[in-house]
Amino acid sequence: MNGALKAAWALTAFVIVAGIVGWIVTGRPVFAVFIVLGAVTAAGAAFALRTPPDRPTSKEGPTP
Repeated sequence: MNGALKAAWALTAFVIVAGIVGWIVTGRPVFAVFIVLGAVTAAGAAFALRTPPDRPTSKEGPTP
């Protein structure tokens, strides 16, 4: 995991925590948007950074 990826996950966590704290402190449900956006960002990052499935190797040479 490189530095940019760590920063992205930290920012995602910050947005989610800020939404939770904002909602609790103010009682305004508009902060649910922060929670949803943080969750969507986390899901997108997890989906984008998954490892591709292994491709079966061919025993034949390249096609001419």
